[in-house]
Amino acid sequence: MSWLPSNDPVLGDPLSCDALELVIVPRTRDLGDGFEVRRALPHGGRQMVGPFIFFDHFGPVQFMSGKGMDVRPHPHIGLATVTYLFDGSIMHRDSEGNIQEIQPGAMNLMTAGRGIAHSERTPDVQRASGQKMLGLQSWIALPAASEEIAPSFQHYAATDLPTVIDRGFTARIIAGTAFGATSPVGMVSPWFYTEVTAGQDTTLPLDPDHEERAIYLVDGEIEIAGDRYQGPRLLIFRPGDRIAVKTVGPTRMMFLGGDALEGPRHIWWNFVSSSRERIEQAKQDWKTGRFAHVPDEHEFIPLPE
Repeated sequence: MSWLPSNDPVLGDPLSCDALELVIVPRTRDLGDGFEVRRALPHGGRQMVGPFIFFDHFGPVQFMSGKGMDVRPHPHIGLATVTYLFDGSIMHRDSEGNIQEIQPGAMNLMTAGRGIAHSERTPDVQRASGQKMLGLQSWIALPAASEEIAPSFQHYAATDLPTVIDRGFTARIIAGTAFGATSPVGMVSPWFYTEVTAGQDTTLPLDPDHEERAIYLVDGEIEIAGDRYQGPRLLIFRPGDRIAVKTVGPTRMMFLGGDALEGPRHIWWNFVSSSRERIEQAKQDWKTGRFAHVPDEHEFIPLPE
C-alpha cells in the first residue's frame, strides 16, 4: 500500500473514559474498481502507537471474475510492513526474490531497512474465479539504529502462530506477547499485534504492561467503562491503566502497540525515516532506478510529483 497526506475526519465519539487518549475515525479512500481502504494512521492527532506508523483497513470488497488487486512495484525504506488478511489472498513479490501467497491468518513481515521494492497482486487462480478481500496492512517504523539494516521477509502460516482460546474469545498472537503467549516472529524493537474474535457479552483485558496500546475495532461493538464504540475505530489508551473490554455483540478487533520510539519520524509516500535527507535520497534512488528490481515484474509506480 502507499500513503499520501489527506484531511483527517472530524471526531464524533465522546472521550468520557479516562483511560482513552484518542478515538480515531478511519478516513475512507477509494483506490479504484470499488476497492476502498480506511486509514487510521498516520493521523493529525497521533503519528504512532508504539512503532505503528501506518494502519490501513481494506475491504470488504468482492472482485468479480477477471478482476483483482494490482499494486505495482513500489519502494520502502525505514519500516517493516505487516499484511494480515481475514478473507482473500495476495501474491507478494519483492526485490529480494521472495515470492509468497499471503492467506488469511498468516503473518507476513517485510522489513525494508535500507531499501526494498515489492508488488501486491491478486493470485492468478483467485483472479480467474473472483474473490472477496478483507484485511489490514500496517507499517512498523524502525528504531533509528536499525533504519539501515538489510531488507528481509518473514512468513508464518496461521497454524504456526500461537492461539489462546478462553471463555468467549479466541486470540491469535501475530507478533510479540499477549495473553501469556509469544509469537515466533523476529522483531528489532518491542511491539505486539493480536487478532481477537469474541462472542457477545465477553469481557477480556488489554494488557497494561505495554508502553503504548490501542485497539482497532474491525467490526462489531464494544463497551469500555460504560461507553460504547462501533467499528471501524482506533481507540488509543494512556499507558498503565488496566482496561476491561466488553463485547456488545460478536466482535473482531486487533490489539496493538509497543514501546515508543526515541523520536518522531518523517513520512513521505512510502518512505519513513528519522532523517529528511535520507528520504530525499530515497526519492532520487527510486526516480533514477537505483532500487533493486522485483523479479517477474515489468511495471512500477512512478515517484509522485
